[in-house]
Amino acid sequence: MKLLLLISNAFINTMGITQPSPKAANRAAWFIVIMLSAVIGVVATIAALAIHWASHR
Repeated sequence: MKLLLLISNAFINTMGITQPSPKAANRAAWFIVIMLSAVIGVVATIAALAIHWASHR
């Protein structure tokens, strides 16, 4: 859980978002990690498809 809080705090501080209350910190951490993972997954999928498409031309 500390890793999730570390990642979410880094994201919150980097983006200048208002710090959540301690009560909401865990929920915010899970939300941020899930959203970042989804974005990384989408980017990786698009890159893989682009490489596959380019290599077959």
